[in-house]
Amino acid sequence: MMLRYALKTVRARKAGFLGSFLALMCAAALITACGTLLETGLRGTIRTERYAAAPVVVSADQNVHQTTVKQKKGKTKVKHKAKPVAERAWLSDGVGRTLAGTPGVARVVPELTFLAEPLIPNGTGGRTAYGHAWESSALTPYRLVAGTAPAAVTDVVVDRHLADRARLEPGDHLTVQSTQAPRSYRVSGVAAPATAVRQQTSLFFSTAEARRLAARPGQVTAFGVIPDAGTDPGRLRQAVAEALRGTGAQVSSGDTRGPVEFLDASAARTKLVSMGGAMGGTSLLVAVLVVVGTFALSVQQRHRELALLRAIAATSGQIRRLLGREALIVGAVAGTAGALVGLPLGGWLHGRFVALGAVPATLEQTVSVFPPLAALAATLFGAWAAARIASRRVARIRPAEALAEARTERTRPAWGRLLAGLLLLAGGAALVALLSILRTEPASTPVTFLAVVVLSASVALLGPLLIKAAALLLAGPLRLTGHGGRLATANLRGNAVRMASVVTPLTLLIGMTCTVLFVQPTLGDAARAQAGEGVRADWVVASRGPGVPSEAARQLRTRNAAVTEVVRTTVRVGLDKYAAQGVTQAGLARTWDPDVTTGSLRGLTERTVAVSELAADRLHLKPGSKLKLTLGDGTPATLTVAAVYTRGLGFGDLTFAHDLLARHVDNPLASSLLVSTDRTQAQLVTTLREFPGLEVLSPAAADSLQAQRHQANAEVNLLAMGLVLAFTAIAVVNTLAMSVSERVREFALLRLAGATRRQVLRMLRTEAVSVLLLGTALGSAVSLAVLTSFSIGMTGRAAPAVTPLVYVTVVAGAGLLALVATALPGRVALRVRAVTVATAKE
Repeated sequence: MMLRYALKTVRARKAGFLGSFLALMCAAALITACGTLLETGLRGTIRTERYAAAPVVVSADQNVHQTTVKQKKGKTKVKHKAKPVAERAWLSDGVGRTLAGTPGVARVVPELTFLAEPLIPNGTGGRTAYGHAWESSALTPYRLVAGTAPAAVTDVVVDRHLADRARLEPGDHLTVQSTQAPRSYRVSGVAAPATAVRQQTSLFFSTAEARRLAARPGQVTAFGVIPDAGTDPGRLRQAVAEALRGTGAQVSSGDTRGPVEFLDASAARTKLVSMGGAMGGTSLLVAVLVVVGTFALSVQQRHRELALLRAIAATSGQIRRLLGREALIVGAVAGTAGALVGLPLGGWLHGRFVALGAVPATLEQTVSVFPPLAALAATLFGAWAAARIASRRVARIRPAEALAEARTERTRPAWGRLLAGLLLLAGGAALVALLSILRTEPASTPVTFLAVVVLSASVALLGPLLIKAAALLLAGPLRLTGHGGRLATANLRGNAVRMASVVTPLTLLIGMTCTVLFVQPTLGDAARAQAGEGVRADWVVASRGPGVPSEAARQLRTRNAAVTEVVRTTVRVGLDKYAAQGVTQAGLARTWDPDVTTGSLRGLTERTVAVSELAADRLHLKPGSKLKLTLGDGTPATLTVAAVYTRGLGFGDLTFAHDLLARHVDNPLASSLLVSTDRTQAQLVTTLREFPGLEVLSPAAADSLQAQRHQANAEVNLLAMGLVLAFTAIAVVNTLAMSVSERVREFALLRLAGATRRQVLRMLRTEAVSVLLLGTALGSAVSLAVLTSFSIGMTGRAAPAVTPLVYVTVVAGAGLLALVATALPGRVALRVRAVTVATAKE
């Protein structure tokens, strides 16, 4: 029975349900798009290229492991966690002898993978270049199509893609920047892969030269295992795994070979899971807040209709079931449409992340029915829950009271709503307080946006009181604007619930937008300030390529010049990740000042480490303490703390001796050189002329270059949250349009009472400006509180980086949305003759 009534109601009131439909559809699209990112992170395919001819690949473990044992109520609980290391973990070449004796193994091919960037004018076409020993060409396999294999240490074989791009032929010379100084090689041959290789460029050297460049004596990147003829790959994998049991080596086959080859894609999986989960969670919270507000406004518009149903003996349960079924009908249609829109939206998001470099192209997008189904289920539940929440008042009160409240809002506050609002306000305040003690970005970022949503939800519940308070404050100024201002004041006081439903999305839009735009600059500006104060060098040598070779630093060092090589990576202490740098010790005090508070950098050797105050506080360290950590390639180390410094945000939490860190990273080239000298920039450029791609910059210019790189990271974060902001902006327009459209009869009565069309429009504009002022004040307060707390936690000072022009643009954009969404429906409503509207049936 109720389902039939619900279908008839939806069919008869299509326009009335349009706002709810749009809100639910956008929510479903957003959840589907975030779900596809999450699924790609969990199940995305990383296809192998270079290991195509090796059914089984053996590599080192790329994770740090931690096992905890807890005793609780007489039971033992064992938890095992693992986190990936930042660099490639290498494998002992002794494993090859074990593999060679395994039954079913025809050949074991050692693999070396290292940095090898060809220095050609037009680059590699976006492909990453790697160097290998020629013996590992059998893993793809690559076959010579011209020339011969590399025999001398000065020979190199290039793949066909690079040969065609750089127009190379056997006998030509090619300069390669590898892990050491650039070197010119003779192209001895050109090789072509038997299977498609689209994501990388390969350069093959002689075995001796490859080992020298890899600089990993006694170690290999991986082993490719070629089976005997007729051997089943599955059985071979089992045999290899049994032979290597207890060694820690990882055995991969099938699609699991891809993550071994493309470590960046494997790391991007974790990033996508985190990003998709954060976006999806925030989207869901925002969607719930917006949809509840939209349904509340929709139910308020039908208050008289529902009151009449109560008056003719409809029970509270029947009203709730009617509204619930209406919501499910609208939710089903909107959820289906939104899920279909969300699939291409998710594909576009993945493509943008690839274009911005946040996700490698080797991680292919995975699409299944799970994200759309999850979005549909979330939409149905959200619509039903929103309808239940919005109908609580009209379904509970007596029919006579319902008829009375159908004409005017109740004057007394709803104590349940007030209590819930105060609880959410307290929860938001607790989250803001929590932000001030969080010291890492991964921990603070989700709390930041959750705090904005929770505080905005408290605004939604406390909105009627806030509206009435604002009406008291604005009453005087609004009276000065004439009749329209007095009418606007009366509406603000008499229709506080309706106005609150409009203030909520405005508060959320301004609060969320300001937080998204200013949270990264707050962190970046503090880091740049520390870096600017700590760099004492006269010049900074940077690279447009993979890095600055040590030979360049040696040529710059003179009796009167101090040169500090800086190499960067991340290490893990336990499972926690810390930014780290390695610096050369000679002349360090002339080029770099991290503001040491205890200890001394003179004691920085390969057996010691300097730590930031933040890391020292978290890890309870002081000079002389022992620190156990895992270096970038998974090598464990125990070092003694030599010094504690304050400028960790600008330089990283841990500082090592350069040579220690350089031996355990994939790219040992320096990210920059800090040069203190009396020579001019032109003289330094002349000294470095044999090193292509290097540039000599002032510290200020280097700082600007670093800021541009940080801006690229900020674009990724803005894109990640941009859809949530777009959804919120749509909600603002949607809610305002619904709020104005329901007032057609009110406008007609005003015109019959003598108000002109212009006066009614002026009243609407005044109301919109008043609501905008309140939404701006609340949204700005929410954002300022969250950003200030974030700044205290991450930088140690209450100094959020707010750009006035950007802030004004945000407010102006919100104001434009509010005015347009108010004016257009208002003009449409005023086109109908007042007498026609006033005498029409409701």
